[in-house]
Amino acid sequence: MNQMVKKLIVVVALMAGMSAWALTDKQRAEVESRISAEGQVCLQGDNSCGSAMAAAGGEPKSGKQVYESSCQGCHGVGAGGAPKLGDKADWAERTKKGMDQVYANAINGFSNIGMMPAKGLCMSCSDEEVNAAVDYMVENSK
Repeated sequence: MNQMVKKLIVVVALMAGMSAWALTDKQRAEVESRISAEGQVCLQGDNSCGSAMAAAGGEPKSGKQVYESSCQGCHGVGAGGAPKLGDKADWAERTKKGMDQVYANAINGFSNIGMMPAKGLCMSCSDEEVNAAVDYMVENSK
């Protein structure tokens, strides 16, 4: 009888241990959402990814479109010393040396106090589209 009780205890312990590892569908979905990729990849011609991107040879993106897709992360909150959209004093300081210098910094990148990566990491943007984004931010910061 002592042997039988030990076997029963082992079986109950194994079942309890196994049930602790089992997840409900809700728990599994919560885990999957926490470990899913942060962004998504949108291929040219795929319109299911949100705002449409200009196809090669298509219409250039507006300054607002470039700002919203590539610049807003830093220039919306001033990350890394980036001049914030709408901050008149911030942009007056940047434009003091002339717009050609601001355009060059946006296209080539700039590292002094903070860091401005080349083209704001929008490698698919043309120089003209980057300049349009700069114009958008300056115009909306007067």
